[in-house]
Amino acid sequence: MNIKYFKNASRNSVFANLLKEFFLEKNIVSKEIILVKVIDIDKNFVIVNTDLKSEGFIPISEFKNDRGKIEVIIGDLVFVVVESLENGFGDTILSREKAKRLSTWLSMEKALKTQEVIIGTIIGKVKGGLTVLSNGLRAFLPGSLVDIKPVKDISSLEGRYLEFKVIKLDRERNNVVLSRKIIIEKNINKERMKVVKTLFKNSVVEGIVKNITDYGVFIDLGGIDGLLHITDLAWRRIKHPSEILVLGQKVLVKVLKYDKNKKKVSLGMKQLEKDPWKGLSKKYPKGVKMLGKVTNITDYGVFLEIEPGIEGLVHISEMNWTNKNVIPNKFFSLGSKVNFVILNIDEIRRRISLSVKYCLPNPWEDFFINYKKGSRIIGTIKSISDFGIFVKLTNRLDGLIHFSDLSWSFKRAKKILCKFKKGNILTTILISVDIKREKLSLGLKQFFLNPFKEFIKFNKIGSRVLGVIKNFNNYFINIKLIDKNVFGVLKIVGNYKIFLKKKNIYIGKKIFTFIINFNIKSCLLILSFKKNS
Repeated sequence: MNIKYFKNASRNSVFANLLKEFFLEKNIVSKEIILVKVIDIDKNFVIVNTDLKSEGFIPISEFKNDRGKIEVIIGDLVFVVVESLENGFGDTILSREKAKRLSTWLSMEKALKTQEVIIGTIIGKVKGGLTVLSNGLRAFLPGSLVDIKPVKDISSLEGRYLEFKVIKLDRERNNVVLSRKIIIEKNINKERMKVVKTLFKNSVVEGIVKNITDYGVFIDLGGIDGLLHITDLAWRRIKHPSEILVLGQKVLVKVLKYDKNKKKVSLGMKQLEKDPWKGLSKKYPKGVKMLGKVTNITDYGVFLEIEPGIEGLVHISEMNWTNKNVIPNKFFSLGSKVNFVILNIDEIRRRISLSVKYCLPNPWEDFFINYKKGSRIIGTIKSISDFGIFVKLTNRLDGLIHFSDLSWSFKRAKKILCKFKKGNILTTILISVDIKREKLSLGLKQFFLNPFKEFIKFNKIGSRVLGVIKNFNNYFINIKLIDKNVFGVLKIVGNYKIFLKKKNIYIGKKIFTFIINFNIKSCLLILSFKKNS
């Protein structure tokens, strides 16, 4: 209970009774507390009427509060302790400070018992915390009880007039321990309850930016924090939340999700604006040519801004007609303007596919106009693989000679493939052009007539032919016709060892067989020792 200066009898009697009960309980009789009236105030003293032998002169410093202001005016009634009725000079010695200190201890005890809030001023820093002055009584505020979170600079609180709660009291040791943390927690809980009532899906609330991370921003909604994820800050692509928000900034946000049990709030800021993706495909149809600004460069492509908040990707495959391994940062720079064509807009997935090469002449279309199937084309071997040869043509387009188009003979194709080297110049035959897939099919065997097809024009099923055994296995005997670049297979019936011995089969032997079928796809004759097998 703080010291008050009573101006009416009823309030005086209450305090007088309280003091009387206290002194009776403590058996204090050596000193007496009396009620006096302030009759004058000068620079150094407060003069009071004691109804004793003489007026009392009390130093003015004893009437100043924690902030250094005089607490009394002429006419106020105050309690004082009689130190001495006579000091040898006819003066009565009084102490306002002792009466005030006693009153403060009583009020502290009451505050501890009833959990009332007291007021005090932080006057200095001590080991482990701060010193608080409350109605002339010094109290200790531990550093851990200053706030709900650690305070880095405790000295910043010095001189502040704040509310506290008494948590420990020991008058004999002159020890008072206070807590400010309890007050803050209580206030936060009150604010939190108010805020919680406003939190529901799609509600719009105001908050303050509390913390900024790489993945988002924490917003203080007043007792409860919400997360504003980086993807919900703006419709446009941003690298870091600090591009948009700063610490301490007030913002309006929309509640996207609120989990009461986990006390988690998901917030959005871009949701307060119109979704620029809605109706975008109608606004920008496929094939439209536009001009955009480079906003981001990656290994796999370049992002272009179509309009504020809307970006599309130009994949490396859509940068050049002939070079499929473009290094983006060698051709583009941030902020530069680029012509492009819209390939596709996916409003649901919020993705836009763009192309730069469609703004350039298409060499595939030019090639298709200038070259027809069967045309002879000169090129340089770019690379060789197991399935064929890649040839770089004079117009920088690549063509493929598939392994099957090297020779009409499978075995000869293997031998031919081994003879070619990177950098060799070749004359090829154009087989086909696929503009959509950007593929050219070339061939070498097309320079010659297909010996198999020529053979079957003049030989029918049942014809007797002469061939030489090239090799055999457990199932088939491979035969090459004499004086013909045509091959056939003869199936082994039964146990192959007995079959070979019975027919006297060996490599290099010339034998007569009959054609029983044609394998057009493999360019093979199906042979047999019998005419009608």
